[in-house]
Amino acid sequence: MAGLRDLLMRFRPVGTPGPAATGVPADRTAELTLELTPTLALLDGTADEAEAVRGAARGDADRIRRDAAHRAEVITARAAALSQRIRTKTADRRLELGRQEAAALREEGRRTEAAVRRRAAARIPAMADRLADEVRRQLGLPTTHAGLPDASGERDGGP
Repeated sequence: MAGLRDLLMRFRPVGTPGPAATGVPADRTAELTLELTPTLALLDGTADEAEAVRGAARGDADRIRRDAAHRAEVITARAAALSQRIRTKTADRRLELGRQEAAALREEGRRTEAAVRRRAAARIPAMADRLADEVRRQLGLPTTHAGLPDASGERDGGP
């Protein structure tokens, strides 16, 4: 579609000013079309070639995306498996540490129990004597172990 400028260019004087000369108004559009048509025809093949390159690039990009997605899935699966192995190994290690700690606590409990039993065994004869003396005292009988401390810490049999 010719623009206003092209329309006005048709009425441009062809010759020099002066008496009227015979001539045909210049058709710039036709001239430009005639001049550019061979050059633009060469570009048609280039445009087709560019579209083919863009299509190939789209195909390559799709293939690269699919490959990347597949690699990402493989990496994710490997990471999940590794994570599970590490969690299992860590849980086993913590369980073993817990067992060792429980065994150490049981052993400490056994040692404490043995110490308490030894102290109790060492105190039983004295406590039995005190109990027997207290029963005798309450019954009004003479005590056999004078001088043992009673429950208040005072010694029996004193003046």
